[in-house]
Amino acid sequence: MRILLVEDDTLLADSIREGLEKGGFAVDHLNAAEPAVSALGLTHYDLAIVDIGLPGMSGLDLIRLLRQRNILVPVLILTARDGLDDRISGLDLGADDYMVKPFQLPELQARLRALIRRSRSSASSELTAGAIRLDLARRVATTNGEDLDLTGREWEILQQLMLAMPNVVNKQKMAESLSEWENEITANAVEIYVSRLRHKIQGSGIEIRTIRGIGYRLDER
Repeated sequence: MRILLVEDDTLLADSIREGLEKGGFAVDHLNAAEPAVSALGLTHYDLAIVDIGLPGMSGLDLIRLLRQRNILVPVLILTARDGLDDRISGLDLGADDYMVKPFQLPELQARLRALIRRSRSSASSELTAGAIRLDLARRVATTNGEDLDLTGREWEILQQLMLAMPNVVNKQKMAESLSEWENEITANAVEIYVSRLRHKIQGSGIEIRTIRGIGYRLDER
């Protein structure tokens, strides 16, 4: 899952980024709201983390502008402001969650997973398809009760496909979701990861179908 972090405290941003990447997220960082508007309008992100007290345009103004432009990416406000009015304003403007600094990283990761599941209409932290089971909290995959040995990107692709079932996942959006600015993933690379994943899930009762010109869909056999 690809996250945009909008935070002007560089040391804190580096710490958040490192912690989230260890939890399986791909994270891009910006220290101001203005470039975040363009980034969120041009690139597919699964979620944005936004500080309120940004230089120039505030985080609240950023959220207002995103919603006015119908950019519906889930937004979690992460801020030192803990007043009731700030919470109400942030949520009323279109934020999906509000978290106060200082915070515990495991809770932040759990909230991000919950927001992403909610945005994809999945209430459970466990996904099942055929004989495959994904535990999103522990990042454990099994098939027929046996551990499924997946790389980070194979896990991410399988998670996206299972969250989207029975719908198609656009290949370009999948590539963007797997990418970071320092390490962009191409559509051709996605094809390679999908091919490897197909081999690993053989015998699980599900298959990855290529929908020509669009992307991929997970079907039960």
